Amino acid sequence: MVCLVTGSSRGLGRAVAIAFGREGHRVVVHYRERAAEAEETASLIRESMVLSADVRDSGEVAALVDEVIKKWGGIDVLVNNAGITKEALLIRTTERDFDEVMDTNLRGAFNLIRAVAPRMIERKSGHIINISSIAGIRGREGLAAYSASKAALAGLTLAAARELGAYNIMVNTVLPGYMLTGMGTGAGEKARQAALRDSIVKDFSDPDRVARFICYLCGTTGITGQVFNLDSRTV
Repeated sequence: MVCLVTGSSRGLGRAVAIAFGREGHRVVVHYRERAAEAEETASLIRESMVLSADVRDSGEVAALVDEVIKKWGGIDVLVNNAGITKEALLIRTTERDFDEVMDTNLRGAFNLIRAVAPRMIERKSGHIINISSIAGIRGREGLAAYSASKAALAGLTLAAARELGAYNIMVNTVLPGYMLTGMGTGAGEKARQAALRDSIVKDFSDPDRVARFICYLCGTTGITGQVFNLDSRTV
């Protein structure tokens, strides 16, 4: 399979890209700014290519997809992992910050799906995984923009699943849980302790375990339009 993982220079995206590589798949390592880290990720994968694009820009996304098609002929798996957050109370969140979060987390996934889906439709197969968050289900103080974007991403998943199911394209959402990756560690000690307090097993999520689940899901058929919570925090 050819697997495109957005935001795969580090964190969960990196773990997912490496997991696909371990299973012998060809992997597109995507980044926007961290070229050196993306190259490092790719060096751990036997068959890989490193491509840069701003997911908010539909033109750059289309060019990225065209380059993958030109080299490898198709895209079997799309994992929409690229995302950002801007922490601030709702009344202090600027329009600019709100737009940046929504454009990256939601419009980015929309742009990728719109670019990749026609190729999958031609082949009548494919998997699309959108990485959302429990914050999109429960909400979280200080993360209004992030919560809104992740809630909307789950809705996008459901609509896409209904539209693309007739072409044997599976579209699902994964809630990976609180991980000690860049975003998780950057949230601060208070957020980490809150995550542990809400966790039934009193532990954080593991990126490698989440990556293995995503690989497994992409090997299944008939499972679509679902939200998988890979966390012990209840929604």
